[in-house]
Amino acid sequence: MSVEIIAEHVNPLLGRKDAKLIVHHEGSGTPDRLAIRKIASDHFKTPQDKVYVRSVRTRTGGSSAVCQVEVYGDSKLAEKIVPAYVKNRNLPPGQRVSRKKGAEEEKAAPAAPKPAAPEKKAEQAKPAPAKESKPAPAETKTPTKPEAKLAAKPPAKPPAKPDSKPKA
Repeated sequence: MSVEIIAEHVNPLLGRKDAKLIVHHEGSGTPDRLAIRKIASDHFKTPQDKVYVRSVRTRTGGSSAVCQVEVYGDSKLAEKIVPAYVKNRNLPPGQRVSRKKGAEEEKAAPAAPKPAAPEKKAEQAKPAPAKESKPAPAETKTPTKPEAKLAAKPPAKPPAKPDSKPKA
């Protein structure tokens, strides 16, 4: 893989260098962010914790990727400025935090108050036998209802008329 720098801009206010790179990857797939991060850190001679890949774009069927990279002068400053989702994307796949895991943690937190709920269910279970005694008379009434429905049912619809329009 070879690297070509298209544009480079020093941003002193944010203490970083913004660079636009073209990574040529003939005969292989688009390199992942970790590989691009390593290539950029080698090229700019800085540690990888100061380099963040913002975007990677490859045209369909192309063998070169256009990448936007930010190289920070101070890693503490980078931790403050770089958004969490960009930091997450620049981590190895095993260390990334997925949305699903965060949702599961949120669901796990409400699970703790549930032990109080079975007590309420136990209270609700006491009236339940009384409800069971009521459906028994309803069962005797149910056979009469289908008979009434059959008698009140309108006759079946006549078959559909054939189309009078000629087909084109």
